[in-house]
Amino acid sequence: MKRRIIKISEELCNGCGACIPNCPEGALQLIDGKARLISDLFCDGLGACIGECPQGAITVEEREAEAYDERLVMKNIIAQGPNTIKAHLHHLKSHGEEKLYSQAVEVLREQGLPVPEEESAPCTCPGTLARFLEKKQTTAPSPGIAVPVPSELRQWPVQLALINPQAAYFDQADLLVSADCVAHALGAFHQQLLKGRILIVFCPKLDQRTDEYAEKLASILQRHDIRSITVAKMEVPCCGGTQVIVQKALDLAGKQIPVTVHTVGIDGSIAPR
Repeated sequence: MKRRIIKISEELCNGCGACIPNCPEGALQLIDGKARLISDLFCDGLGACIGECPQGAITVEEREAEAYDERLVMKNIIAQGPNTIKAHLHHLKSHGEEKLYSQAVEVLREQGLPVPEEESAPCTCPGTLARFLEKKQTTAPSPGIAVPVPSELRQWPVQLALINPQAAYFDQADLLVSADCVAHALGAFHQQLLKGRILIVFCPKLDQRTDEYAEKLASILQRHDIRSITVAKMEVPCCGGTQVIVQKALDLAGKQIPVTVHTVGIDGSIAPR
Protein backbone atom coordinates (compact mmCIF):
# COMPACT_ATOMS: atom_id res chain seq x y z
CA MET A 1 0.00 0.00 0.00
CA LYS A 2 1.11 3.59 -0.58
CA ARG A 3 1.29 5.75 2.55
CA ARG A 4 3.31 8.42 4.38
CA ILE A 5 6.42 7.13 6.12
CA ILE A 6 9.69 8.65 7.33
CA LYS A 7 12.85 8.80 5.24
CA ILE A 8 16.35 9.20 6.74
CA SER A 9 19.17 10.78 4.74
CA GLU A 10 22.34 8.71 5.04
CA GLU A 11 24.44 11.77 4.17
CA LEU A 12 22.89 14.11 6.74
CA CYS A 13 22.48 11.69 9.67
CA ASN A 14 25.40 11.94 12.11
CA GLY A 15 24.21 9.16 14.42
CA CYS A 16 23.52 11.45 17.39
CA GLY A 17 20.42 9.42 18.33
CA ALA A 18 18.25 12.44 19.28
CA CYS A 19 15.38 10.98 17.26
CA ILE A 20 15.32 7.61 19.06
CA PRO A 21 13.55 8.62 22.33
CA ASN A 22 10.93 10.50 20.31
CA CYS A 23 9.82 7.35 18.50
CA PRO A 24 8.13 5.30 21.24
CA GLU A 25 6.71 3.09 18.52
CA GLY A 26 10.19 1.59 18.18
CA ALA A 27 10.57 2.19 14.45
CA LEU A 28 14.07 3.69 14.77
CA GLN A 29 17.36 2.23 15.91
CA LEU A 30 21.00 3.27 15.66
CA ILE A 31 22.79 0.77 13.43
CA ASP A 32 26.36 1.20 12.16
CA GLY A 33 26.41 4.78 13.42
CA LYS A 34 23.25 5.86 11.60
CA ALA A 35 19.56 6.12 12.53
CA ARG A 36 17.64 3.44 10.63
CA LEU A 37 13.96 2.72 10.05
CA ILE A 38 13.86 -0.92 11.09
CA SER A 39 10.27 -1.73 10.13
CA ASP A 40 7.51 -0.11 8.09
CA LEU A 41 5.04 -1.81 10.45
CA PHE A 42 6.19 0.38 13.36
CA CYS A 43 6.29 3.78 11.61
CA ASP A 44 3.02 5.72 11.76
CA GLY A 45 4.31 8.44 9.41
CA LEU A 46 3.26 11.27 11.76
CA GLY A 47 6.85 12.47 12.14
CA ALA A 48 7.32 12.88 15.90
CA CYS A 49 11.05 12.33 15.33
CA ILE A 50 11.49 15.07 12.72
CA GLY A 51 11.70 18.04 15.06
CA GLU A 52 14.34 16.31 17.19
CA CYS A 53 16.87 15.86 14.38
CA PRO A 54 19.51 18.65 14.58
CA GLN A 55 20.81 17.73 11.11
CA GLY A 56 17.47 17.85 9.28
CA ALA A 57 18.10 14.28 8.17
CA ILE A 58 14.52 13.06 8.66
CA THR A 59 11.65 13.84 6.31
CA VAL A 60 8.31 12.27 5.48
CA GLU A 61 7.67 10.81 2.05
CA GLU A 62 4.81 8.94 0.43
CA ARG A 63 5.79 5.52 -0.89
CA GLU A 64 4.83 1.88 -0.99
CA ALA A 65 5.12 0.50 2.55
CA GLU A 66 3.68 -2.17 4.79
CA ALA A 67 0.56 -1.03 6.61
CA TYR A 68 1.21 0.42 10.08
CA ASP A 69 0.10 -2.06 12.75
CA GLU A 70 -1.07 -0.33 15.96
CA ARG A 71 -1.68 -3.58 17.84
CA LEU A 72 1.87 -4.77 17.13
CA VAL A 73 3.28 -1.38 18.10
CA MET A 74 1.41 -1.45 21.41
CA LYS A 75 3.35 -4.56 22.46
CA ASN A 76 6.53 -2.46 22.28
CA ILE A 77 4.85 0.52 23.93
CA ILE A 78 3.52 -1.44 26.91
CA ALA A 79 6.93 -2.96 27.56
CA GLN A 80 8.42 0.54 27.93
CA GLY A 81 6.14 1.50 30.82
CA PRO A 82 3.33 3.93 31.74
CA ASN A 83 5.06 7.16 30.65
CA THR A 84 5.70 5.81 27.17
CA ILE A 85 2.10 4.62 26.94
CA LYS A 86 0.90 8.12 27.86
CA ALA A 87 3.23 9.75 25.33
CA HIS A 88 2.10 7.41 22.55
CA LEU A 89 -1.62 7.93 23.22
CA HIS A 90 -1.18 11.70 23.31
CA HIS A 91 0.83 11.54 20.08
CA LEU A 92 -2.05 9.75 18.31
CA LYS A 93 -4.75 12.00 19.72
CA SER A 94 -2.96 15.28 19.00
CA HIS A 95 -2.74 14.25 15.32
CA GLY A 96 -6.43 13.32 15.17
CA GLU A 97 -5.71 9.61 14.72
CA GLU A 98 -8.92 8.53 16.45
CA LYS A 99 -9.00 5.06 14.88
CA LEU A 100 -5.45 4.21 15.97
CA TYR A 101 -6.10 5.72 19.40
CA SER A 102 -9.14 3.45 19.83
CA GLN A 103 -7.09 0.41 18.81
CA ALA A 104 -4.39 1.32 21.35
CA VAL A 105 -6.96 1.72 24.14
CA GLU A 106 -8.52 -1.61 23.17
CA VAL A 107 -5.14 -3.34 23.55
CA LEU A 108 -4.63 -1.77 26.98
CA ARG A 109 -8.02 -2.98 28.15
CA GLU A 110 -7.40 -6.47 26.79
CA GLN A 111 -4.18 -6.53 28.85
CA GLY A 112 -6.03 -5.29 31.93
CA LEU A 113 -3.97 -2.08 31.98
CA PRO A 114 -5.29 1.38 32.91
CA VAL A 115 -5.92 3.94 30.17
CA PRO A 116 -3.99 7.12 31.01
CA GLU A 117 -5.88 10.39 31.16
CA GLU A 118 -5.11 12.61 28.18
CA GLU A 119 -4.45 15.62 30.41
CA SER A 120 -1.62 13.85 32.20
CA ALA A 121 0.30 12.88 29.08
CA PRO A 122 4.01 13.78 29.41
CA CYS A 123 6.19 15.53 26.83
CA THR A 124 3.23 17.54 25.55
CA CYS A 125 4.28 20.07 22.95
CA PRO A 126 2.73 23.43 23.95
CA GLY A 127 2.32 24.28 20.27
CA THR A 128 -0.27 21.53 19.76
CA LEU A 129 -2.48 22.24 22.78
CA ALA A 130 -5.97 23.46 21.84
CA ARG A 131 -6.46 26.99 23.11
CA PHE A 132 -9.18 29.58 22.69
CA LEU A 133 -7.63 33.06 22.51
CA GLU A 134 -9.37 35.87 24.36
CA LYS A 135 -9.53 39.07 22.36
CA LYS A 136 -7.27 41.71 23.88
CA GLN A 137 -8.54 45.21 24.58
CA THR A 138 -6.57 47.91 22.76
CA THR A 139 -6.03 51.44 23.97
CA ALA A 140 -6.23 54.53 21.79
CA PRO A 141 -2.77 55.50 20.51
CA SER A 142 -1.20 58.86 21.15
CA PRO A 143 -1.32 61.43 18.34
CA GLY A 144 1.29 60.73 15.69
CA ILE A 145 1.75 57.09 16.77
CA ALA A 146 0.93 54.34 14.26
CA VAL A 147 -2.16 52.35 15.17
CA PRO A 148 -1.31 48.66 15.70
CA VAL A 149 -3.57 46.28 13.80
CA PRO A 150 -5.10 43.79 16.26
CA SER A 151 -5.02 40.08 15.54
CA GLU A 152 -8.37 38.40 14.87
CA LEU A 153 -7.02 34.91 15.56
CA ARG A 154 -9.34 33.21 18.05
CA GLN A 155 -7.72 29.79 18.57
CA TRP A 156 -4.52 27.75 18.43
CA PRO A 157 -3.25 25.66 16.66
CA VAL A 158 -4.36 26.52 13.12
CA GLN A 159 -2.61 23.91 10.95
CA LEU A 160 -5.07 21.12 10.11
CA ALA A 161 -2.39 18.47 10.78
CA LEU A 162 -2.10 19.68 14.40
CA ILE A 163 -5.73 20.52 15.17
CA ASN A 164 -7.71 18.33 17.59
CA PRO A 165 -11.14 17.64 16.02
CA GLN A 166 -12.63 17.50 19.53
CA ALA A 167 -11.58 21.06 20.47
CA ALA A 168 -14.43 23.00 22.07
CA TYR A 169 -13.77 26.12 20.01
CA PHE A 170 -15.42 24.40 17.04
CA ASP A 171 -18.85 24.42 18.74
CA GLN A 172 -21.22 26.77 16.87
CA ALA A 173 -18.25 28.02 14.85
CA ASP A 174 -17.97 29.79 11.53
CA LEU A 175 -14.93 28.21 9.85
CA LEU A 176 -12.34 29.83 7.63
CA VAL A 177 -10.56 27.09 5.68
CA SER A 178 -7.61 28.80 4.06
CA ALA A 179 -4.70 27.79 1.84
CA ASP A 180 -1.38 28.67 3.49
CA CYS A 181 -0.42 31.42 1.05
CA VAL A 182 -3.62 33.47 1.33
CA ALA A 183 -2.61 35.25 4.54
CA HIS A 184 0.70 36.29 2.94
CA ALA A 185 -0.90 37.67 -0.22
CA LEU A 186 -3.92 39.40 1.31
CA GLY A 187 -2.81 42.36 3.41
CA ALA A 188 -6.15 42.69 5.19
CA PHE A 189 -6.51 38.95 5.82
CA HIS A 190 -7.47 39.39 9.49
CA GLN A 191 -10.04 42.11 8.89
CA GLN A 192 -11.56 40.84 5.64
CA LEU A 193 -11.63 37.07 6.18
CA LEU A 194 -10.53 35.94 9.64
CA LYS A 195 -12.59 38.19 11.91
CA GLY A 196 -15.22 36.18 13.81
CA ARG A 197 -14.10 32.84 12.39
CA ILE A 198 -12.13 29.77 13.51
CA LEU A 199 -9.12 29.24 11.25
CA ILE A 200 -7.94 26.02 9.56
CA VAL A 201 -4.97 26.21 7.20
CA PHE A 202 -3.09 23.76 4.95
CA CYS A 203 -1.43 23.62 1.55
CA PRO A 204 -3.42 21.51 -0.95
CA LYS A 205 -0.35 21.04 -3.18
CA LEU A 206 2.69 20.52 -0.97
CA ASP A 207 1.15 18.73 2.00
CA GLN A 208 0.12 15.73 -0.15
CA ARG A 209 -2.34 14.55 2.52
CA THR A 210 -5.60 15.34 0.77
CA ASP A 211 -7.41 12.18 1.85
CA GLU A 212 -6.25 12.52 5.46
CA TYR A 213 -7.19 16.20 5.50
CA ALA A 214 -10.65 15.52 4.10
CA GLU A 215 -11.23 12.81 6.72
CA LYS A 216 -10.01 15.03 9.56
CA LEU A 217 -12.10 17.96 8.42
CA ALA A 218 -15.09 15.61 8.12
CA SER A 219 -14.48 14.54 11.72
CA ILE A 220 -14.72 18.18 12.81
CA LEU A 221 -17.95 18.66 10.86
CA GLN A 222 -19.46 15.51 12.36
CA ARG A 223 -18.54 16.34 15.97
CA HIS A 224 -19.68 19.96 16.01
CA ASP A 225 -22.53 22.16 14.84
CA ILE A 226 -20.69 24.25 12.27
CA ARG A 227 -22.66 27.31 11.13
CA SER A 228 -20.78 28.20 7.96
CA ILE A 229 -17.59 27.55 6.01
CA THR A 230 -15.58 30.22 4.22
CA VAL A 231 -12.95 28.88 1.81
CA ALA A 232 -9.99 31.10 0.91
CA LYS A 233 -7.73 29.99 -1.92
CA MET A 234 -5.16 31.52 -4.23
CA GLU A 235 -5.83 32.13 -7.92
CA VAL A 236 -3.18 29.60 -8.99
CA PRO A 237 -4.67 26.33 -10.33
CA CYS A 238 -3.08 24.01 -7.74
CA CYS A 239 -4.84 25.90 -4.95
CA GLY A 240 -8.22 24.71 -6.19
CA GLY A 241 -7.58 21.62 -4.07
CA THR A 242 -8.57 23.66 -1.00
CA GLN A 243 -12.17 23.80 -2.17
CA VAL A 244 -12.06 20.16 -3.30
CA ILE A 245 -10.98 18.97 0.15
CA VAL A 246 -13.76 20.96 1.83
CA GLN A 247 -16.37 19.48 -0.49
CA LYS A 248 -15.04 15.96 0.04
CA ALA A 249 -15.21 16.50 3.82
CA LEU A 250 -18.83 17.65 3.54
CA ASP A 251 -19.66 14.52 1.52
CA LEU A 252 -17.90 12.24 4.02
CA ALA A 253 -19.65 13.92 6.95
CA GLY A 254 -23.01 13.89 5.21
CA LYS A 255 -23.44 17.56 6.05
CA GLN A 256 -25.00 20.47 4.20
CA ILE A 257 -23.31 23.63 5.47
CA PRO A 258 -23.28 26.99 3.66
CA VAL A 259 -19.96 27.48 1.86
CA THR A 260 -18.56 30.77 0.56
CA VAL A 261 -15.44 30.74 -1.62
CA HIS A 262 -12.99 33.65 -1.95
CA THR A 263 -10.19 33.60 -4.55
CA VAL A 264 -7.19 35.80 -3.76
CA GLY A 265 -4.86 37.02 -6.49
CA ILE A 266 -1.09 37.02 -6.13
CA ASP A 267 -1.36 40.82 -6.22
CA GLY A 268 -3.44 40.75 -3.04
CA SER A 269 -6.80 41.37 -4.64
CA ILE A 270 -9.97 39.35 -3.98
CA ALA A 271 -11.81 38.28 -7.12
CA PRO A 272 -15.53 39.14 -7.26
CA ARG A 273 -17.78 36.18 -6.49
